[in-house]
Amino acid sequence: MHATHEKILILDFGSQYTQLIARRVRELGVYCEIHRPELPLVDLKAFAPRGIILSGGPMSVEQQGSPRCVPEVFELGLPVLGICYGLQLMSKMLGGRVDKSAHREFGPAEVEVQVSRGPFAPFAKHTQLKVWMSHGDRVELLPPGFVTIGTTPSAPYAAAAHESKPLYGLQFHPEVVHTELGKEMLRAFLFTDCKVKGDWTMKGFIEEQVREIRAKVGDGRVICGLSGGVDSSVAALLLHRAIGDRLQCIFVDNGLLRAGEREQVEALFVGRFHVPLKTIDARKRFLDKLAGVTDPEKKRKTIGYEFIAVFEEAAKEFTDAGFLAQGTLYPDVIESVSTKGPSATIKSHHNVGGLPERMHLKLIEPLRELFKDEVRVLGRELGLPDEMISRHPFPGPGLAIRVLSDLTEARLDVLRRADVIVQEEIRAAGLYKELWQAFAVLLPVQSVGVMGDERTYENTCALRAVTSVDGMTADWARLPYELLAKLSSRIINEVRGINRVVYDISSKPPATIEWE
Repeated sequence: MHATHEKILILDFGSQYTQLIARRVRELGVYCEIHRPELPLVDLKAFAPRGIILSGGPMSVEQQGSPRCVPEVFELGLPVLGICYGLQLMSKMLGGRVDKSAHREFGPAEVEVQVSRGPFAPFAKHTQLKVWMSHGDRVELLPPGFVTIGTTPSAPYAAAAHESKPLYGLQFHPEVVHTELGKEMLRAFLFTDCKVKGDWTMKGFIEEQVREIRAKVGDGRVICGLSGGVDSSVAALLLHRAIGDRLQCIFVDNGLLRAGEREQVEALFVGRFHVPLKTIDARKRFLDKLAGVTDPEKKRKTIGYEFIAVFEEAAKEFTDAGFLAQGTLYPDVIESVSTKGPSATIKSHHNVGGLPERMHLKLIEPLRELFKDEVRVLGRELGLPDEMISRHPFPGPGLAIRVLSDLTEARLDVLRRADVIVQEEIRAAGLYKELWQAFAVLLPVQSVGVMGDERTYENTCALRAVTSVDGMTADWARLPYELLAKLSSRIINEVRGINRVVYDISSKPPATIEWE
């Protein structure tokens, strides 16, 4: 927690958009944190926020057991902005009435500005704003002292404000891109009502973290698992800036990497940034462990366990190390304090969980306050090349979960060659940065084909390309037919072992982005 920064407190009532609120606030240069809705008053005061935002949520405020905040939230004199459920909760707790809406609203709506106050301060009276609704309840009677500042045909209290206190509520979601000028509404609340200046920058974050890391590590040494992904790369460079050669990075080549990945990591971190790096060649070891394993969850767990074993053995060489660095991000932290409760395991995640305790090391997580988009900005500040920063997410288990069968070096090699073509052609088409991920999957499906008048009976390759904002949901990318044709032609002609290419047109949900 940053005592020196202006801070906004976001209470999470379970909305799918809560992280988006935080990202929008951070984009405006204001530090914020997400906490559980029932945060005790003593903790709320200790946090010392300039203002409070109440998120939306899936429940009805009339439901038994629906989440509440402490009533003092509205009595501290702090500016409060309630969004959707937040507006309804504020209304109910302060003496208004909430009921089922006669017309549930999910999607676009038009709000007419009635009063230019609070989040509506930038807009003149009678301005029409396109907004995004997502609610089944609505406020039927405002609490005493509140007035309407915006209406829609089906929600007479689509936006409300207290006559004399800085308490505001919006029935719609200003944080989503579908709400026109939503960022301006948040800006007005933050800069006019909360009176912040906007002192949260990645340049300032680097200076603060360098001081904090040096104070925490002292004369000690830090071990960092480097994967070549954005998070671990940025964490390593930040640590290296703080403590120099007292950082020791370890890169494990598990045989499940893309073509040339090991060489790229070594060239960048050793050749360019002069970061101490030890590379462990564990290709045979991993493939031996994975022989005959076809169940996706067993693959992930086998890789996770083996990674811990390999990493632990490699780290024993550095007996003077007292810290283990991880690239934990703020969304990972939020998961542990969310109001939603534990979610079902869709896929187990591949990280170094359990390592610090086993190795008797203290954990250091320099990125735990940041969102992914902030990590990318930080990477640019630290001098990481754009091809590393804008790189598509790559799963921890690597190509193991893109070969949908028993793993062999031969199958992995076939997939690697197909993957190289996918990356080359997506970049050549100028689409790489528009996509969240694009990759090839090798299917355990053989089919008959014809090549040079000869019958073939070879593998099928599935292509997957999706667009997404955060990976939580994703839509299949509408790639041009010409590009799909070129990808199919090149893969079939250049990769021996594949004679058929198909394109995956499944969105998430119900499908996941990766196949396993």
